[in-house]
Amino acid sequence: MNPILVALDVDSAEKALALADQLKGAVGGYKIGKQLFTAVGPSIVRTLADRGERVFLDLKFHDIPNTVAGAVASAVATGAWMVNVHCSGGGKMMRAAADAAAKTAGALGRPRPLVIGVTVLTSMDEAALAEVGTTRPVMDQVLHLARLAQASGLDGVVASPLETKAIRAACGADFAIVTPGIRAAADVGKDDQARTLSAAEAVAAGATYLVIGRPITGAADPRAAAGDILAQLG
Repeated sequence: MNPILVALDVDSAEKALALADQLKGAVGGYKIGKQLFTAVGPSIVRTLADRGERVFLDLKFHDIPNTVAGAVASAVATGAWMVNVHCSGGGKMMRAAADAAAKTAGALGRPRPLVIGVTVLTSMDEAALAEVGTTRPVMDQVLHLARLAQASGLDGVVASPLETKAIRAACGADFAIVTPGIRAAADVGKDDQARTLSAAEAVAAGATYLVIGRPITGAADPRAAAGDILAQLG
């Protein structure tokens, strides 16, 4: 299965669908985040899902359990293949999200989407964690949240590839690990992602899915760029 999920971080449905047309069959799916979703709404998720594409709806829900459950139910109705919540919302919130996904999918007669938890944003380092009152080292905080997510019924987590090997050891082979912010090997460490690796390094560390944006969408030939990355994965 192709592990590449392309981040459609654009501001219009036309741009998103043009990229999806270029990349059809060359990638494993698409990530729709706050920029595109806020610009055009849930219709873009439905459009891609109706085309048979896998859509990771990356809205990072973080609220009281009842509100998150309602948001996840609405996400399931769009046809999203994967949705996420913030682990820092706590076990009760994550259980509400997992339960809502299962119940809504069952009621609609469609497959239950994967529900995954965001551990520590890849833009954050230990200084950033300390700023918001978390004194654990990044690795310890990520592992704590990953174990909590698993205990709360989530299918996996979003985490930096730098923590992937440790998460895999702690949570087992069937726990999904989504690694965002993947960069070309020559560009690792040059932008807003403080904790990332190249695609090949992330897969070697145990990543299940790779969220890749600029190295593909910013390329002169996005399809060729995606093919090059896939080839590097062996």
